[in-house]
Amino acid sequence: MMLLQNRAAIAVGLRMCSTHVTKGPVIEKPRPTSDMSEFRKVFSKAKHIAIITGSGVSAESGVPTFRRENEKWRKWQSQDLATPEAFSRYPARVWEFYHYRREAVINKKPSAAHLAIAECEARLRKQGRSVVVITQCIDDLHRQAGSKHVLKIHGSLMETRCVSCGHVTVNKRSPICAALKGKGAPGPDVADAQIPVDKLPRCDERDCHGLLRPNVVFFGETLDSHILTQVEKEMELCDLCLVVGTSSIVYPAAMFGPRIASRGVPVAEFNLQTTPKTEYFMYHFQGPCGTTLPPALAKHESERF
Repeated sequence: MMLLQNRAAIAVGLRMCSTHVTKGPVIEKPRPTSDMSEFRKVFSKAKHIAIITGSGVSAESGVPTFRRENEKWRKWQSQDLATPEAFSRYPARVWEFYHYRREAVINKKPSAAHLAIAECEARLRKQGRSVVVITQCIDDLHRQAGSKHVLKIHGSLMETRCVSCGHVTVNKRSPICAALKGKGAPGPDVADAQIPVDKLPRCDERDCHGLLRPNVVFFGETLDSHILTQVEKEMELCDLCLVVGTSSIVYPAAMFGPRIASRGVPVAEFNLQTTPKTEYFMYHFQGPCGTTLPPALAKHESERF
């Protein structure tokens, strides 16, 4: 059964497991351990490792997130701008917002966590083992770090999609168009630039010239079914999962780790703090991902090369 079809049932099932009242003595779940040597033994035997990453990984590269001090852009909530309705009604405003986000990440460098993941993938590939990154991040930092097997479930800031012909292309131009040069400042007193729609990013496909939009998943939109199918396969295949730098509150990604854990597969969480899903995992390593992840993924003494 595909992920989109059974996601709701899984969520309900896990809620029931956590709230069901039974007669007799209460059996508490074992708390996640932070025993790195124990994790390393499991890591040394894993053949197919799935690493689920969130904004915390990129935050260590200086990339702003939707959370806390960056929750607002000008006088609007970020979540209210990242919607298909907002783009339809105010395309210039939404493009200013995304231009600001593009410019904020375009010169950022991969963090120690990004680099550790990429190095681990390259090393284990030579041993016939696999590492897949399933990321909620919309920047390009995993690729920049050298990761090859990356599934971006929320799309990419560095891609555009034509609303007319649907053509998707990598687009790293800075600025993305002349009219947006110097635009997108987030201050609460900054007024909209009122850019005419025909001056916003346009499609380069022959005879199209349609309006482009960021190729990201707006709030309220469904995730790419092709990507989700690949995620589904990796979740069924993996024999070790790492959940790195994600608050585990954005669905459906929040359920990926618990779902894998429900198969009896070891899941390790790396985060600055515990999350609503920590209780489902075997391991929890608290602290900056760039500090905790490199030693976790470093070459094990049992590795031949």
